[in-house]
Amino acid sequence: MATLTKRNSWGQYLSLIILSGVALFIIAPYIWMVLASFRSTQEIVQNPGVILPIDWTLEGYRNVLTNAPFFQWFINSLIVALSITALVVFTSTLAGFVFAKFDFRGKEGLFWLVLATMMVPYQITMIPIFLIVGRLHLYDTLWALIIPGAVSAFGLYLCRQFCEEIPDSLSEAALIDGAGPMRVYWSIIVPLLRPCIAALAIFTFLEAWNEYLKPLIMLSQVERMTLPLSLVFFGNAHKHDIGSVMSAASLIMIPAIIVLLLFQKQFIKGISITGTK
Repeated sequence: MATLTKRNSWGQYLSLIILSGVALFIIAPYIWMVLASFRSTQEIVQNPGVILPIDWTLEGYRNVLTNAPFFQWFINSLIVALSITALVVFTSTLAGFVFAKFDFRGKEGLFWLVLATMMVPYQITMIPIFLIVGRLHLYDTLWALIIPGAVSAFGLYLCRQFCEEIPDSLSEAALIDGAGPMRVYWSIIVPLLRPCIAALAIFTFLEAWNEYLKPLIMLSQVERMTLPLSLVFFGNAHKHDIGSVMSAASLIMIPAIIVLLLFQKQFIKGISITGTK
């Protein structure tokens, strides 16, 4: 018994060492980026192998915040990410409720047709979406990003699987008491879907926050750019100022890190949910 316990301890130590090494390998570029944001371009070029700054400076952050409309880019990204997240949560939970609890002709075929859209890369549909956005006179507006992203096939599938686990007796009891379908959805289904909603909201927000290709196609004016697109624009305009580019990249990471730290438990639970449902 003691030998078995000792072997388990050594196995845990070995796993911890391996996981620590893998984690360090993954985060090493981000650590270098953050530390490089406090260095001057000259120091980065002359001492590329040095990790810690020799002369700490905030010149890169000062350049980003004063010589570029960074706060406008930040607000644009925040509006787009929050709007898409709210719309996806609403449409996914409502559609998942309908597909799980209502019977209508062609339900299964329509559901599998929606799921089939997950297999189609965005590069195939971006031209039709671009033409539709142009016909609606939404090009070069934030609506061009928000409206096409308001529905998620993955979110619908996830919410439908969760709704199927909710006993029908709960909604039937509410209907007998005189509640309508929307009252059942809002008062019974939504509270029971909180773990699913939290996971879906995190996934959707991070995806919308880091999106680059869609803003590249739908936006043209500098003032309407989102942060991932503006980082490329800023990098091209200041390609000889490495410190400023690293500062801009570090600032862009802050909201995503805050979301992950605040909702770490829900994020981990969301990963387990997507693997079991």
